[in-house]
Formats: sequence, structure tokens, C-alpha cells
Amino acid sequence: MTLSPPLRPRLSVPTPERVRAPSSAEHQNAAVRLYLKLCRSYDTVIALGALIGLFVIDNLGRLPTGLDDFLGARLTVKNCLLAVIFANSWYLSCRWAGLYDWVHVKSRKSEALRVFGATSLGTLIAVIFPLTSKSGAFHIDLLLPFLALGTGLMLAWRAVLRSTTGSLGRTSRTLLIVGAGPRGQELRTLIKSEGNGEVNFLGFVDSDIEPGNSISPLCSLDGLERFLMGQELDEVLIALPVKSRYAEIQRTIQICERVGVPVKYSASLFAHTRREPRVEYSSSGPVLSVPAAAEGPRLLVKRAIDLFGAGLAAIVLSPLMVAIGVAIKLTSPGPVFFAQLRYGRDRRRFMMYKFRTMVDGAEDQQVQLEELNEVNGPVFKIRMDPRITPLGAFLRRTSLDELPQLWNVLRGDMSLVGPRPLPLRDVSRFQEAWLMRRFSMFPGITGLWQVSGRSDVAFDDWIQLDLAYIDRWSLILDLWILARTIPAVISGKGAS
Repeated sequence: MTLSPPLRPRLSVPTPERVRAPSSAEHQNAAVRLYLKLCRSYDTVIALGALIGLFVIDNLGRLPTGLDDFLGARLTVKNCLLAVIFANSWYLSCRWAGLYDWVHVKSRKSEALRVFGATSLGTLIAVIFPLTSKSGAFHIDLLLPFLALGTGLMLAWRAVLRSTTGSLGRTSRTLLIVGAGPRGQELRTLIKSEGNGEVNFLGFVDSDIEPGNSISPLCSLDGLERFLMGQELDEVLIALPVKSRYAEIQRTIQICERVGVPVKYSASLFAHTRREPRVEYSSSGPVLSVPAAAEGPRLLVKRAIDLFGAGLAAIVLSPLMVAIGVAIKLTSPGPVFFAQLRYGRDRRRFMMYKFRTMVDGAEDQQVQLEELNEVNGPVFKIRMDPRITPLGAFLRRTSLDELPQLWNVLRGDMSLVGPRPLPLRDVSRFQEAWLMRRFSMFPGITGLWQVSGRSDVAFDDWIQLDLAYIDRWSLILDLWILARTIPAVISGKGAS
């Protein structure tokens, strides 16, 4: 099996913001406050309006006596209480998704992803209406249109607000780069490629021009303070190499602070092979954080998909799970479920549940079977394991024994897609530190290993698949794995 190496991150350089504060900070703050206030005030109104609108449209055939009589018959104390619960839950979903924090929604892309995460969670909460509707006037088929309509209306409302609040204070800005070397030239190219008339680049300031560099600086670092005193400037960007010119970087920052000009410099002081560092704020001040795996608003969408998918699957498959439980009880003595401590995200232990496929007390017998292990590495697998019951063999071959893990997904211990959770026995035999990186994301019911042959995949390739998933994770990859899982289960390839 050949896996291409993870993509290396681009060189991180200070990147100017395309949407900047206007010359009056008070104006921008007022515009941002107004934007967030209007979003906060009308998000719940939009959700209730979309819900009621779809409800009325769906029940047009039941309005022979008029809309007032129809709605009046359903404005009961119970329905009003449910509406209040839904409205508050919707607001909390939006707040949980970070929609009322400017740092999170400043980027339109980030805001759109967070809106979808909030509406997905809010749609799950709206399940209370069809579940409590005795007349059937509100049925579950309305939830998908509600998700689409609610998301569309909230995005449209935000687009209107952005266009009517002066684009939240957008004006042109004037920039200066300190450092005419490769980093400074790369930064200038980036500014030109992303600018659309909003950025006015003055030029470079540098005291050490390398041979062959055709750039003529505006002045040396010694003349920077006087240059700034006589120049209209919005921001200074530092693009000097940290190792060789640390003192000059410090001096530039001090000059800019003294003159009162904002300054930015690169956060990437060290090389990071997989994740870009990000700035976080704590009580002790700003710090740089290097995440071990993907983070951000996309994970909110992943969690919403987990909740919706696991909840829907649990409801639809509940008769099948009851039948499996009865069959296990009738065919072999012992409990219906098998519970075992497993390692999850960040190596935290949790109790994972499966349908029991082995004889009662099978774990106690494993010590005597260790010498029969057929798999290289720290994991334990026997293709013809004598502890497996006849019904258990069928459940394993069809992966039906994994269905109770839907409960683990709903609890937040697992995800629908991710690396498989490993038993304590297997992890205790890990000898190399890099193997532990597979625990930087939530474990899943299915993953790249399951759709690539399951038990037919060697341990080393199994781990590589897990790490490839972590390094290249995306929502599209999750959907691809979910789509491939059903054919893999039906074929039974690699099941044991």
C-alpha cells in the first residue's frame, strides 16, 4: 500500500487583512456591535418564522375554516411551551457555534460554516415538534426543508446586514514592509494577488540588502522612525528572518510603538510539519497554539452530522437492534451487550458498547490464546477465534455488532467516522511515540481502515490509514467514507 506524504503547510508570513478597520475605530466598533446585535435579535425570529411558514404551507389542505381557526386550535399551552423551548435552544445553538463573536464570524466562510453548524443542531432540537404532535399536523418530513430554509434565510439576512452597514467599515489601507529579502518579496506578491484596490503598498525598509537584490528600500532601519513621523501609514509588516535579525525585529517593534503605528510580524518562528500555529488569548496574554489535528467550525458541522446521523439511525434501526438482542439472549448465556474500556480522543478512556459476539467471559480466556495471535504488531486477532458464537460470527461479518456504538456517538465519546477505538491491552503495547497521534481525533464507527479491507490490512498500513485520515480530514472525506462503508459491509471483505 502506498500513501502519499501529508501536504506540507505553506510558508507562514504576516498576511494583511483585506477588510480593515476604518480610520475611526469607534465607527468600526459601532458597526460590528450593530451587526452582531441585529443577528442576535433576529436569528430566532427567522427560525420560528421558517418553522411556522413551512407548517402552514404543509397544512394548506386542512384550512377549510380559515387560517385563524386552524392556528387557534393549535395554540395550546403545550405548543407554546415547546416553541419557547425551541426558541431558547436555537439561540443557544447559535451562541455555541460562535455566531455572536466577531473573531469567529469576521470571515464570511467561517460564518457560513458556523451558521450551518448552528442550524443543523437547531434542526435536531426541532424534532420535539413531530415527536409530540398527536394529530400528525407536524411531521418529521418538514425537518430537512426547515434546515435548508433556515440556513438560507440566516445567510441571506447576514448578507443584507453586511451590505447595509458600510461593509463593516471597509476602506483602503497603506502598508509598509520592513525586510526586502525573500520573505518580504513573497509578502508583497501576496498583497498584490489578494488586493483589489483596498491596499496601498508604499515599499520596503531594510538595512541589509543581499547582492543581486534589485529592490531599492525607501530608507534604512536607522531612518524608519523619522520616515514614519512624516508619513500617513496604517500598518507596518515585519518580514525579517528571526534567527539572524532578531534584534532588528525588536527594534522595529519599539519604533512603531513609539510612533503609534500598528505593527504585525510572523507567528511562525519555528517549522511545523502538519498544522499551522494560531494565536490564542489567555489571562497571561496571547500565546501561539499548534493543534494536533483539524479544529475550527468544520468540526461543529461534523458533530451536527454525527448527532443527526446517529439519532436517525438509532430510531430507524431500533426494531433490528431489539431483534438482535433477543436473538443473542436466546442463543447463548450471558449479557446482550459487550462493554469494554477503550482509548478515545486525547487517550481518554471511555466505555464502548457492542453486541456480544463471544461466549460469556471471553476476555478472561484471551491470555491463554495470545500465542495464537495472527496479526503483527500490538493488536490481537484470530480469524477462527474459538470464543465467537455462531450468531456472533454473523454479526461480525455484517458489522451489526457495532450498532450499539450509535449510543457512544450520541454521548460524544465517538464520531460516525474516525480511527477505530483500541482496547487498553493493545495501546499498552505501543512502543513508538508516533503511534499515539492516532488519538488526536475522536474514534469512529467506520473509517479508512474499514473501507480498505478491515482485518486484511496489516497493522502498519492500518495506522498509516488512520494518520492519513487525521492529516487530510475534511467533511467531503467523511461523506466519501460513509458512502463506501455500506458496500464494504455488504461485501463482508476483511471481516473477522
